[in-house]
Amino acid sequence: MNAILSQYMLRTILTTTVLVLVVLLALAGLFEFIAELDDTRGNYQTPQVVLYTALRLPQLAFELLPIAVLIGSLLGLGALAANSEIIVMRSAGLSIMKLSGMVALTGFVLFVCTGLLGEFIGPPLDYFARNMRLEARFEHDEDRLGNEAWIKDDNVFLHLERVSSEFEFGRVYMFRFDDSNELESIAQADNSGIGDDDRWLLENFRETRFRDDGVQVVETSLAVESFNVDAEVLGISLVKPQSLSGRGLYGYISYLKRNSLESERYETELWYRIARTATVLVMPVLALAFVFGSLRTGGAGGRLMVGVVIGLTYYLASEMLANSGQVFDLNPAIIAWLPSALLLLVTIIALTRVR
Repeated sequence: MNAILSQYMLRTILTTTVLVLVVLLALAGLFEFIAELDDTRGNYQTPQVVLYTALRLPQLAFELLPIAVLIGSLLGLGALAANSEIIVMRSAGLSIMKLSGMVALTGFVLFVCTGLLGEFIGPPLDYFARNMRLEARFEHDEDRLGNEAWIKDDNVFLHLERVSSEFEFGRVYMFRFDDSNELESIAQADNSGIGDDDRWLLENFRETRFRDDGVQVVETSLAVESFNVDAEVLGISLVKPQSLSGRGLYGYISYLKRNSLESERYETELWYRIARTATVLVMPVLALAFVFGSLRTGGAGGRLMVGVVIGLTYYLASEMLANSGQVFDLNPAIIAWLPSALLLLVTIIALTRVR
């Protein structure tokens, strides 16, 4: 009997959540499309804008899922309450804890879907969309393709003038320091890239080495260097944190800490993503607590309004705390988990007040 009821509630919540997510994505996609139309140039015209917006939808869905789950749960469970179906379940002997467990099962299914979307689907499509937009905008202006980058590998600093998606860097400057942080050498290469074996190939390489007894200049048409910075790490350094998977964020954070570089921005994004995904577990149970309260006899409009208010409050609080945490150098984990922890606390208090 409990299994049948669990499947019924799962189907109800999933159906309303998907409908709410479609509506939210339609609105978010429309705003994204309109914003991109104001910045068309080169080969980046309306068809490319449509493709860019479509590729961004999975990432937008990942960001909107906590709100969609809350509103969808409120609407789905509210409909069951309005039809007295939840009252019948209670009369059949189901306690608040058992009903919460059934609803939490739905939250777990949505949690898994959110995790898969945010790890394997959204970030790679988002990166592809941004890269496609850049290439379409500056296809006829090759000097503007790619990104300038500074890379640190132990005691070596690399300045790459232009990094393309094929990992062709153009002119590269290399500054090598000793253990006392004194400059050992300055080098320059007219062109460079990373080979299949992750070794760096430097063309027309010229290095000036500073010795105690003078200065030594070394020149060669092709030099091969080995750094701990491979193509994967370099590619991650050029991608916005929002376009990285959790694995990419964790790997890049390890690289930054290994080289004594600031990693707060990426740690904040990683913890924020974990907390946002985990919040999906709480949202259906929170909706159940509200449905047992004053929303039980209210209409769909009232439940929708409550869901929008709570969802927007959670979203704005998360964004504000994430940004302020980087400004004031606060602990990324605490800042990221604080809104979710408050939401969980509200859920527990609301459930304890249900009679």
